[in-house]
Amino acid sequence: MSQYFAKDYTGGAFELYGTGHLIALTIIAIFCFSFLYFRNRWGEKEKKIFRYTVAVLLVVDELSWHAWAAFWGLWTIQTMLPLHLCSVMVWASAYMLVTKNYSIYEMVYFLGIGGATQALLTPDASQYGFPHFKAMQTFFAHGLLVAIPIYMTVIEGFRPTLQSFKRIIIWINIYMIFVFFINLAINSNYLFIHYKPPFPTILDLLSPWPWYILELEVVGFAILSILYIPFLIKDWRAKQKPAIA
Repeated sequence: MSQYFAKDYTGGAFELYGTGHLIALTIIAIFCFSFLYFRNRWGEKEKKIFRYTVAVLLVVDELSWHAWAAFWGLWTIQTMLPLHLCSVMVWASAYMLVTKNYSIYEMVYFLGIGGATQALLTPDASQYGFPHFKAMQTFFAHGLLVAIPIYMTVIEGFRPTLQSFKRIIIWINIYMIFVFFINLAINSNYLFIHYKPPFPTILDLLSPWPWYILELEVVGFAILSILYIPFLIKDWRAKQKPAIA
């Protein structure tokens, strides 16, 4: 059992789109689709239990990652500060689940789904394949980051608006500038805006630094647009319905 928490894992490296990866993605997809089943079956009591339970699990999962890294001497301010987008979304999501704060929901919907989906498709699990703690923790956290805003939308009835879309575009650019200067100050690479990460990501398809940052703006805008399209279509259809006399 101890080898599943070891720093030097002997069970094999993570295999991108291998059996373990595909099983994990399937489980996350089933979990998200299950909200359609529970949408008309859960009352306020069940919803509250679910929100609080998931919030606690998300925080425990995040803290366990920090504890594991600290135990093995891997915790550094250059890599472990909660500045990566998904790390920010973990704490924002937990807070939003407890408070049902709409402003946080906007952020979690666009950036949680958009960022975590990329992390699930090209995860930073490196030499830690399933069932090592690092692989399990990575997919548990990012899976919840996708599932939580879907839950809030499908079951709690929240939805983003066009103004939400605009606010998030502005917010993420301001945040990126903030992180850029932190990276300069402590020689880190949060948000991967100083160089491309050493594991496969969508950045590998883009130009060398610094041009890929500009291309990321386009990619990010496209991803956020795709996430808003279902609501754009819904609003358009609503306008097409004839008014009832």
